[in-house]
Amino acid sequence: MTVESVPTAPRMKAADRRELILEAATAVFGAKTYVGTTTDEVARAAGVSQPYVVRLFGTKEKLFIEVIDRAYDRLIEEFRAVLPGDPEDLGRRMGTAYTDLLVERGMLPVVANSTALGGEPEIGRVARAGFSRIWRFIRDEAGFSPEQAREFIATGMLINTIVGLRLTGDYGDEVSATEVLDACFPDAVEKVRSLLPAAGEPW
Repeated sequence: MTVESVPTAPRMKAADRRELILEAATAVFGAKTYVGTTTDEVARAAGVSQPYVVRLFGTKEKLFIEVIDRAYDRLIEEFRAVLPGDPEDLGRRMGTAYTDLLVERGMLPVVANSTALGGEPEIGRVARAGFSRIWRFIRDEAGFSPEQAREFIATGMLINTIVGLRLTGDYGDEVSATEVLDACFPDAVEKVRSLLPAAGEPW
């Protein structure tokens, strides 16, 4: 789906339209990064006018901050939903919950992009707070040891790399891509391949 192909948004409540814009912004920022995205592209993806986006969110920076806050909220929401159950299986359930976030285009790339912007005063502050929230959730609510938390987050960052590089198109043809996808998604490679665009495809 390209920005230009998104239909005009129907009439809806202000809160629903706001969420629609945040979803569109997540997809566009996820595909083009914070630096490469304009509020006009977000507006076209959401089917609204650019002045409307600015009126709701102000600057591009403020919009991106809301996008990454929403992304970290979603992460914790999905992790918390799988806490009940066998503690020995919690890591697998949380890993599946993380992978399931691929259903919303741009979600994981936005998280990855936010971690690269620590030098931006406001974005960096929000991104650090989001990362801290995830770490504290994994340690305090999920009960992971520091070593387990490190391994879990490291695997998540590797998944973000796979998503950002669009490695799924090389699966079966390139040895490194095949091995890393099999290692990260032993039971869900085909599902992940169906959710992610190949190199050169639009989001």
